[in-house]
Amino acid sequence: MSKPLPTLGPRGALREEALYRPKHVVLVADPVASTAGLLARNLAAGGFKGRLSIIGMAHEGFEAAPDIAALDSAPDLAVLALPAEALEPAMAGLAARGCHAAVVPGAAPDLAGIAQRTGVRALGQGSFGICVPAIGLNASLAHIVPRKGKLALVCQSSALARAVLDWAEAESVGFSHVIGIGGNADLGFAHALDWLSRDPGTGAILLDLRQIKNRRMFVSAARAAARTRPVVAIRAGGRLADATGTADAVMGAVLRRAGVLRVSGLDDLLSAAETLARVKLSPRGGPGDRIAIVANATGLAHLAADAVLEGGARLAELPPEALASLAIGLPPGWSGRNPIALGPLTGTTLGEAASMLAALPEVDTVVALHAPVAGEKAGTIAAALTAAAKATRAAPILVCWPGQATAGPQRAALAGSGLAVFDTPEAAVRGALHLWQDRRNRLAAAELPGRDVLALSPDRDGVGRLIAAARAEGRLALTEDEALTILAAYGMPVAACRVAQDAEDAVAAAEALGWPVVLKLRSPDIMRKTEIGGVALGLRDAAALRRAAAAMQEAARRLRPEARLLGFLVQREARGGLELRLRLAEDAMFGPFIGFGLGGTAADLLGDEAMDLPPLSRSLAAGLVGRSRAAPLLAGYRDHPPAERAAVEAALLRLSQIAVDWPEIATLGINPLLAQPEGVVALDASCTLRAHGERGMLAIPPYPEEWVTRWRAKGGEALTIRPIRPEDAEAHAAFFRRLTPEDIRWRFFSQIRELPAQQIARMTQLDYDREMAFVAVRTRPDGSEDLLGVSRLIREADGVTGEFAVIVDGAMKGQGLGRHLMERLFAWARASGITTIAGQVLADNAPMLAFVRGLGFAAKRSAEDDEVFEVSRSV
Repeated sequence: MSKPLPTLGPRGALREEALYRPKHVVLVADPVASTAGLLARNLAAGGFKGRLSIIGMAHEGFEAAPDIAALDSAPDLAVLALPAEALEPAMAGLAARGCHAAVVPGAAPDLAGIAQRTGVRALGQGSFGICVPAIGLNASLAHIVPRKGKLALVCQSSALARAVLDWAEAESVGFSHVIGIGGNADLGFAHALDWLSRDPGTGAILLDLRQIKNRRMFVSAARAAARTRPVVAIRAGGRLADATGTADAVMGAVLRRAGVLRVSGLDDLLSAAETLARVKLSPRGGPGDRIAIVANATGLAHLAADAVLEGGARLAELPPEALASLAIGLPPGWSGRNPIALGPLTGTTLGEAASMLAALPEVDTVVALHAPVAGEKAGTIAAALTAAAKATRAAPILVCWPGQATAGPQRAALAGSGLAVFDTPEAAVRGALHLWQDRRNRLAAAELPGRDVLALSPDRDGVGRLIAAARAEGRLALTEDEALTILAAYGMPVAACRVAQDAEDAVAAAEALGWPVVLKLRSPDIMRKTEIGGVALGLRDAAALRRAAAAMQEAARRLRPEARLLGFLVQREARGGLELRLRLAEDAMFGPFIGFGLGGTAADLLGDEAMDLPPLSRSLAAGLVGRSRAAPLLAGYRDHPPAERAAVEAALLRLSQIAVDWPEIATLGINPLLAQPEGVVALDASCTLRAHGERGMLAIPPYPEEWVTRWRAKGGEALTIRPIRPEDAEAHAAFFRRLTPEDIRWRFFSQIRELPAQQIARMTQLDYDREMAFVAVRTRPDGSEDLLGVSRLIREADGVTGEFAVIVDGAMKGQGLGRHLMERLFAWARASGITTIAGQVLADNAPMLAFVRGLGFAAKRSAEDDEVFEVSRSV
């Protein structure tokens, strides 16, 4: 019950192995199709270890058949070089023959519909194809045969795929897979990432992203892949699609949340590929940004140092004892500090110095640079660098050998030996920065939050009534006071205000609130009131208020004659503090997102907006604030006192919960949110609703609150049974430490002293669409919680089978807790479409065998391991 976590399977009858590990491939071709000849040549020349069949043309290396029905066995994978009108009959014939996987390199306007009607799942339209060099499969439009390696490329653009393959061949970089998504009409990134995340032959993944079809499946699959290996993404045309940059920024937020490293261009992508395809990441940890530089020339060392600092990393600080040790083996005249310059004729010393630096605990990455020198023994230097890079078990070593005439062959030789080698100091440092950024992203995605959860008791009924009333009036835009009422319902401090029907009513409201006041025009049709003079500040008496009210109404009728005017909003004026903007908005590809940055009337011009996806945790809210230019201002500066940052983060959490609770809300903006030493207050807000029947879908599933229940043990103690959440990490670790060695061995099939932080993150940060874990919780008088039991169910790749695990604190055994936790799993499985629950039990775990049999499981000894029983039951 501790096998690698499986993933959500695709619809239909497709077996993943049929697409990614086929044993029989058929090329169905129209000879006049432009891709037919190239596909046939590539398939035949790739050294495929399985069987090749061909229909529609003849080609050496294939077994020919007159049509699909005449094939003597069902192929695993079909490659369809056919005109668009011939695709559906061919795919229907393949389905009838038992083939459910296809590659469609050409045009196919309705490929998704064809796949749905025939049951054949396809890569395409416009797919580059698929290459799996380990089995000799080259069903692609490649111009060269990819060599075998550990890098995977998943791409939409065929041109980019060819460019990467061409570069890789020159650099001796190999691939585990090349997968052409093409137009992403049917099988997409999620399916490919699901497979690659479980493939032991894939060490790093490159993504060419343009269009995501299923936001939730993509984020889930990307997170799963990035947990175990580097994933790097590039997006072409992001700014072209949205000149404001918002959509591109949301894409960046999505990738960061998934733990994926985003790079900005092809040069960056190839640099990341060079590094990640060759470098073994250090197992010792460290922040990742401490870079040591050693070179045979001061100029190169300084260029590299500048690039490190410009990239936001640090030059590793070498302690005196380390410098003293280095001095013993280095020539006289070396620089004596990082960056280290050795002098031109260093021989093997450059490699030796790099090796010594890599062993230091203060160093995360070493960049070794060598400029060509007259009379040098280049082979000796290269051999020393190769030996150093391959021998290190600590910090990785990246090599720069600039130049071309003599340096080019040396770089090629180093690349052929498996080193990460670059042609400029800046490129080498960029590789080091990629290692740091990848580590930082993946650690952030797996960060263990504290126990603290913001307790909310929102007035959901009141919000529901407000939304219903607006819809009854035929409005999708709420007034400012209605938007503020929603925020207040979720505990957000809002400015004291009153609605006034006319100027005299506004004067009475101001008298009640206290002068000075702010007067605002009230209209659901005017979102930016300041643009037409619809906001008046600092009104200190009735006369000033009456004049402002009259001016507002006259300007509104003149500039916005179509707008509905519903009177005025009067607010007590708030002074002092930093103006911020928070907004909930919708991205076409990834759905609801949250933006945060400096506010006020110039917010759009300031360009300060950090973004993330709901739902947010405390740590995510803190990170969102930290990525904005507002963060240092919140800490206070000159005569401005610090604002209460925790209150700002709490405001983001409240906005996130509104996004979770009310998918019918399209946008909700707060500008400004005034941040002060004593807290925050929302001064202005706007809100729009979606059309009737429309609901937004979050890219990341929210916490399933509906599965929280109370349960009473046989001894009478009342416990909370709920889905696990990220904030349970600390309690989960404490629960594990209370388990007996025997319980641990029975649960994990081995003795484990402590759960690693990465595994705790994996067990507490769930994708609730793919898996569920129920925990039994005892609440202490001080409000802290103890975990007393956990049951877990993970959806298998077929989508209808789940693998379970359950374990209970020794003090709770015999209380019925284990049975109840399993019953909760059964209920979730039924609600999620899972029909069979299975697991493994050690043969000597007699209590568990008796327990599962009592729950209706059938048990049989495993054919693969005599010490294990396979257990299963229908739900």
